[in-house]
Amino acid sequence: MTTATNVKISKRTLELLKNFASINSNILVKPGKRIKTISNYKNVLAEATIEEEFELGFGIWDLNKLLGTVSLFEDPSFEFHEKYMVIYGENGAKVTYYYSEPKLLTTITKDLVMPDVAVSCEIGEEDFKEIQRAASVLQLPDLKISSNGEDILLTVHDRKDPSSNNYSFVVGENSDDADFNFYFKVENMKMLPGEYSVDICKNSVAQFSNKNLDLMYWVAMEPDSNYNGGS
Repeated sequence: MTTATNVKISKRTLELLKNFASINSNILVKPGKRIKTISNYKNVLAEATIEEEFELGFGIWDLNKLLGTVSLFEDPSFEFHEKYMVIYGENGAKVTYYYSEPKLLTTITKDLVMPDVAVSCEIGEEDFKEIQRAASVLQLPDLKISSNGEDILLTVHDRKDPSSNNYSFVVGENSDDADFNFYFKVENMKMLPGEYSVDICKNSVAQFSNKNLDLMYWVAMEPDSNYNGGS
């Protein structure tokens, strides 16, 4: 018989789980200090190290429902059993919450191995907020990271409509004079607010690494992305 374990889950970890729920509504948490999620279309992956260490793995079908349940309590504590968790409030109230079968969940079967990096840049927290706000206001679906050989630009636009409105600004210098256009869907940019180092591979995927947390996202680029190497 498996012994129950007690864990106090921090607000930071709950914040990460809320962010992960925006990528996929279900999650399989494995024993240890790492949590991972992947979108249903397998085009967005996220991974983080958390403060807590889970001794038992567990699957959640509806992560938003679990987080909504947790919000019923001011300062909850958690008791993890083999097939369910018990969430306790300070006033003695409790909720028994049952896990989902892992086979029903969208899970990560192997670690992502990054191809060679072609372009690197930094995107500040305010830059992310600005670009997401512009995409929302102008109702633009696409994000482009591009360069004509000098500066690296961040642009939101509709790449299928040459006459669409667009919003752009410089995020860095192009160190190797390459020309490139890397396209991403705005809806896939699910990052927790913060500063990020961005490493982009040719025509495949970009890695966004949070500079203050052990938190990374990998986002697949659109197939019409292109890269012409520089010096």
